[in-house]
Amino acid sequence: MTAEYRELYRDRAVMITGGLGFIGSNLARRLVELGADVLLVDSLIPDSGGNLFNIDGIADRVRVNVADIRQQTTMNHLVRDRDVIFSLAGQVSHIDSMRDPYTDLEINCRSQLTVLEACRNHNPKVKVVFAGTRQVYGRPDSLPVDESHLVRPTDVNGINKAAGENYHLVYNNVFGVSACSLRLTNVYGPRQLIKHDRQGFIGWFIRLAIQDQAIHIYGDGSQLRDFVYVDDAADAFLRAGASDACNGEVFNVGGDEPISHRDLTALLIKVAGRGSVKYVEWPASKKAIDIGSFYADSTKFKRTTGWTPAVSLADGLRRTVEFYRAHFSEYVPDEPEAERL
Repeated sequence: MTAEYRELYRDRAVMITGGLGFIGSNLARRLVELGADVLLVDSLIPDSGGNLFNIDGIADRVRVNVADIRQQTTMNHLVRDRDVIFSLAGQVSHIDSMRDPYTDLEINCRSQLTVLEACRNHNPKVKVVFAGTRQVYGRPDSLPVDESHLVRPTDVNGINKAAGENYHLVYNNVFGVSACSLRLTNVYGPRQLIKHDRQGFIGWFIRLAIQDQAIHIYGDGSQLRDFVYVDDAADAFLRAGASDACNGEVFNVGGDEPISHRDLTALLIKVAGRGSVKYVEWPASKKAIDIGSFYADSTKFKRTTGWTPAVSLADGLRRTVEFYRAHFSEYVPDEPEAERL
């Protein structure tokens, strides 16, 4: 797939669920640049990542509908004229899914069925790209992990995300609603939620470094992870949305530079020029659902679409730190000095 995939989006009607969130808003920026007609749907649930500041600078070039995608009548209306839907709305906190499994089920399963049923009944020719997760694999049997690995989640979030993914494959295979799933690894970058630590550790680590605080690493820091800069993730969605070869398939979308937590924090502290590291014991609640070392093999997606990550980890961290330094107050609410220390 050459650069022509970008031209497909000119004047195309696109909807992003979770469009005011981290990946959704960065994807929206790319689509605006490509001349798409962009509709963002977001419920702005507190603590979920939706932030109106995420569309600062493009707010006059997108349409925003504040709505809950679990509402069938609303979705029936919103999907009608869309050519491509990027299905990014979801509950992504593993810890929250264990504390409140029913809400996770509602958002990651029922809401996906609501969108797909709306498509089946009111716009069956639409293309849907679902934001899946590497969490569906659970603890890997071997590394790197490719798509043939067993799906064996270790937490409620992974189970529900796997179900949401499979709904999309069924609607593709049975009802003819073109759909695919991208199993994302650790996406990071500007506009990520950093006001709490329940939506992935990398954003939280970045916040602590900027604030010159201690980054707590569980265990000895030898665990390996791969990371994808958000612009590269957005490009993956664009390619999947433009490719019929992706229909009915699942793909890993991961980074090319697996790195240990220990080396990651060293790099982050070097980039930020601030912060420190403290090694601590695993909390029981997090150790129980930890998957150990994980990094993905994205060969299948690269061969199918030509995608490859373009932003190195060092450069991505630099861009991210610069963004939050410029806009920190938009992402971290004011808090008493005593609470920050």
